[in-house]
This record gives sequence, C-alpha cells and structure tokens, in this order.
Amino acid sequence: MSKGIYVATIEPNSGKSVVVLGLMRMLLGKTAKVGYFRPIIEDTENDEKDNHINTVVSYFDINIDYKNTYVYTRNEVLNLYNQGKSGHVIDEIIKKYKKLEKRFDFVLVEGTDFSHENSSLELDINILISKNLGLPVIIVMQGNNKTLEEIVDSVQLAHDTYKEDVDVLSIMTNKIESDFVSTLKVQLQNRIPNSTDISVIPKIKSLANPTIKEIVKTLNGNILFGKELINNQSESFSVGAMQLRNYLVHLKENALVITPGDRADLILGALQANISKNYPKISGIVLTGGLIPEDPILKLIEGLSSIVPIISVQGGTFAVTNEIGKIKSKIYAENIDKIQTSIATFEKHVNTEKLANDLITFESDIFTPRMFQYNLLQRALKNKKHIVLPEGYDERVLRATSRLIDAQVVDITLIGEVDKIKERIVKLDIPLDITKINIVSPTKSPYFEDYAQTFYELRKHKNVNLQMARDMMTDVSYFGTMMIYKGHADGMVSGAVHTTQHTLRPALQFIKTKPGVNIVSSVFFMCLEDRVSIFGDCAINPNPNAEQLAEIAISSAKTAKDFGIEPKVAMLSYSSGASGKGADVDKVRTATEIAKHKIPNLKIEGPIQYDAAVDLRIGKSKLPESEVAGQASVLIFPDLNTGNNTYKAVQRETGALAIGPMLQGLNKPVNDLSRGCTSDDIYSTVIITAIQAQDL
Repeated sequence: MSKGIYVATIEPNSGKSVVVLGLMRMLLGKTAKVGYFRPIIEDTENDEKDNHINTVVSYFDINIDYKNTYVYTRNEVLNLYNQGKSGHVIDEIIKKYKKLEKRFDFVLVEGTDFSHENSSLELDINILISKNLGLPVIIVMQGNNKTLEEIVDSVQLAHDTYKEDVDVLSIMTNKIESDFVSTLKVQLQNRIPNSTDISVIPKIKSLANPTIKEIVKTLNGNILFGKELINNQSESFSVGAMQLRNYLVHLKENALVITPGDRADLILGALQANISKNYPKISGIVLTGGLIPEDPILKLIEGLSSIVPIISVQGGTFAVTNEIGKIKSKIYAENIDKIQTSIATFEKHVNTEKLANDLITFESDIFTPRMFQYNLLQRALKNKKHIVLPEGYDERVLRATSRLIDAQVVDITLIGEVDKIKERIVKLDIPLDITKINIVSPTKSPYFEDYAQTFYELRKHKNVNLQMARDMMTDVSYFGTMMIYKGHADGMVSGAVHTTQHTLRPALQFIKTKPGVNIVSSVFFMCLEDRVSIFGDCAINPNPNAEQLAEIAISSAKTAKDFGIEPKVAMLSYSSGASGKGADVDKVRTATEIAKHKIPNLKIEGPIQYDAAVDLRIGKSKLPESEVAGQASVLIFPDLNTGNNTYKAVQRETGALAIGPMLQGLNKPVNDLSRGCTSDDIYSTVIITAIQAQDL
C-alpha cells in the first residue's frame, strides 16, 4: 500500500486546491492520521504563512507544526539549482517527508502551482520529487477557455510526461463547462490508458468568484466598513457612472459595485438597494480614485443597520475594473463556504471509493538512488559505528569525513600526524572540526606495542618475528586493520591512495573470512534511474571457478537482502538457458546448479544474457517461465574482466551512481576504494561499512 499521494499539475490556475481539499476529506474518512506536505511553497512577504498550507491544516485541524509542512520557498530552490545543488534539494525533501511518513498513516503531498516562468524546470522538479518519494501521482488539469480538442491534447501531454517516470493513478480535469463534462470524459477515456482513472469536474461559478478579501489584497485597498463580511464573494461587477435611477436596473445578485468615491448618491443608493426586497443583494462597494465620501455621508453610512464591505482604492475606475477582472480567485482558510463547496464538488464528480481502493492496492516498484542513499543513512544512524580511514592526508578523505561528522552518522579515526592533518584541513579550507574526530599516528599510539605483539602471535607460524611485526604496524593499512581486530574500530575504508592488494592483505592475514565462506568477493550497488541493482564480482576475483562463482552469488544475494533489495540473481553469460555451448557457459550453468543446491529457495537463473536479465520483454521471450528473467536485482558476472568493464560502462553511459566496491565474506568489514574515487564515493562506502558492522 502507498503511504502517500502526490497532487501535481503542469499549468497555473488548475484548480488543484479543489482536489486537495476533496482528497483530504476522503482520506480522513478512511484513516485517522493524515498528514499534509507541500515541499516547495511560494515566497511570501513578512513571514506570512503559505495559503495552501494554512487552509488545509486549519480547516481539517491537522496536528502538525507549520515548519514541518514544507522544505523550501521557490526562490530558495532556484538559488540552490543555480549553485548546482539540485541533489541537496531532493535529499532534504526526502528527509522531511520521511519524518511525516513515520508520524502519519498517510501523507497528502501537493506540488507547485506553475504561477511563474521556468515552467519546464518546475515540471522537472515536481516529477523528480514524486519519483524520489516513491508516490503515485494525481494530475490536475483545467479546461477554462479551451476547446475539447485542446483539453484532450493537454491531458495526453501531461499524462505521457509524468508516466515516463512515475505512476499516474488518476487525472482530474477541472473547470469544464457543464454541457461538455460527459463528452470530455468519454474522449479522455478513449485516449488515456485504462489503468489511469479519469475524472471530469465542471466549472463551479462560486469557486471562480473573487472575495472582497482578494480584491482588497490585489488592489492594496483600505477597508472603510464591513470588515466582518470580507469573505463575501462577488459573482459579477458593474461600474456606477450613470445616474442612480439608471444604475439600479443594472444591479445583479451578489454583484460588486465599482464607483468613484465622490458619488455619494450611488453609494447610498446601492446600500439601500441591498436591504430592499425589490433589488438583489450586493457583495460590496469599491470606491476608486482614492476618494472618500465626506464626513456627513460617512456618518450616515455608519448608522445603517446593514453594511456590506466598502473599500477605498487608488487608481481610476477603468484601471481598477480591469484589475478586478484579472483576479484568479483562491480558497482561504476563513472562507468556509468555498471550502465546503470544493469538497462537495469533488465528492460528486470523483469516484472516491475507486480512488481509495486504488491507493490501498498501489505498490511502487520505483527505487531511486536518492531513496536508497536516504535509507542507508537512516539505517547507519540507528546504531552508530566507528570507522577508521588510514589515508588521513588525502583531500577526498578529509572532505568525506567533514560530511560524515556533520551528519553525525559515524565516529571517525584518521590515521596520520595530527599537525599534518590540521595543516591540510586549513590549506584546503575544509569545514572539519578535528575535536570531533580521533587522529592517531601508529608509532605514537599507546596501543602500538600491543598491536605489534598481537600481530606477532598471529603470524609467527609464518616466520614473522617481533621486530618484523613492529615494522608492519607502522604501515597504516596494517595498523587500521588491527584496530578492527582488537575492537578499537568497527570497520575500515581505504584504497583512495593505496592499491587493493595493500588494503586487503592484512585483512586476509588476520581478519579472515566468516565460517563457511571460502572466498572474499565484492559487489557494487549500481544506483540506476529507477532501481538499485547489485553487480558482483567486479573488483576482486579475476577468474572464479564454478564453486567460487556460486559462493559469490550466494554472498551477493545475502548482501541484497541485508540492504533491503529482494534478491533475484542472474548468472550472466553469453547465452540464455540451454542454448549455449562451451566451457565458459558450462561454468556458469554449473555454478547456478551449485547455488540452487546450497540455497534451494533462492531465486536464481543462469546462464542468462544481460538484456534478458534486466529487460522484461526480452526476458519473457527467452525464458518465459523464469522468476528472474527481466527483473534481476543481483547480476553475477563470470569473471573480473567482464564485471569490471560492465560496471564502468553502465556507470559512464547511464550516469548511474556506483557505490562500492563492498567486500563480502570477511569476519569484520574492510572495504577497498578505487584510486579514482570521489569524496562522495568515500562518504557512501563509509556508511555501507558502518551498516555491515551493525550485523556482526
């Protein structure tokens, strides 16, 4: 079941508020705790609250602090994007949404309004947010001043644009002329796939009419009388410029009277007509030209028993009338009538039972890199571990350490001389407070002799004497690995400067492999656009035999499960099924059988080609009965040459984030970096290492 829904549009004035209010009422009828989240809000003046948030939260009395209902203002997002920090925007939105997801049974998320330029950027951001939150989307469109053909085309465009990246649960087309509702619904159902629900909501005149409050705000008006009726709606407006006897016949129900402020006759006549049973009621009076009636007239008005709102504005009558005609009405928290009308309209024209059922049964198969990284971070935070980084002078290591300490996700020990590390931090202008980390120089450590003695005892059968052990402990990789062995650290990450052999040799000598594990192997977490796959072995074993390949597959499947990925293992080769012949494909076939024998319930397929493993159409055509074909999450390569080249090709050609390599099979976690790694790679690898340490 989905725990949220994302309400989006691709155009301004879509009537999204009607849908949000109706959805909130529907959801509260199904579950007690419903949260509301609006990731990006409009910029406001004088710390004024966002109107959408204020309306929904206050009307439905949602127990949520205002600052928890949004993340950024529109300008803040644009500034961050201009600085190249788009990823930071998404990370913070995920973080805040996940907190609400824990508090509430369901969260309604409302996208942006498309009320400014940069609509293409705004569209991309909304798609990116909904995708990274893993939420299905309801798209709201509007048909005001459009032909049926234009409406259908715009709905098709919106559907196809979102459908490329997210699941479109429903499309709701708003502000449709009543005569066209049925016809439009049929046309949309014929155009849009059946899996997407279609609703058509007619234009409701009262929702389009501006209130006196909106007119005051737009014209920067001054309220002279009737402030308590400021939420009156104006169904029409007319200019009073003729004599009273002629003007009275033009009054309509709930009309707004616009007249120069010195026309006392029209002002008083309109007020009198409002209380007369022979004339329609008016919603308010706008006095133009910055003119205010003289004191005797004001005194007369003040003494009346019933007064509609009277406001004074600057500007000529013609200009003011044009401005009022341009107002796009909104729904405010104080305007209960509009809110209730919105809810009633939604319930009348939307099949709420079907929509609720679609939400209950919806399951997303989208798992983005940002979601994966967020989950990793949260998991590491639950049980903080201590990681040692032997390459304490490297800039990338220092920058990653700064981020890790800021996130408070791990404790860090850097190996090196304190003064030299301080000097590097200052020179590189890295915001790292060394009082929050541990820095150790091997030969100055109080544990140096103990470590040397321990290494001697462990390796004396290999003709290592005590002096040799002391020499080995001056090496940062040996010293860091010994910290783990002795329980002074939980894991180690190295390889930014040193070779794989340098990093792993001490681990293989005395950390050693887990019981029942005969081979240390590696995997990369390949974070593709809409999923995370595991690639192994791409870093350690050049040419594993069938038994080793089976063990790599079993270890990789366990890693997948440990990191929240359902293991569906593809044993890759140049042929699929029983068609291929030759030593290489036979090795993969044998490895698959060995793995099946050891883990009977493991979902595994092999030999299988890469395209058949990851493409559902191809997979089903080649291996129609397979549980793995077309949906593999763990891909095992037959040798290091294939694996290393493939992961790099996928990474470079698709822009995928490759996290790793992560080593499998050791008693305690030691992970090797590529010498071409970035600070981001080190950051991610440290977090993975910390999670590995939690399971020991």
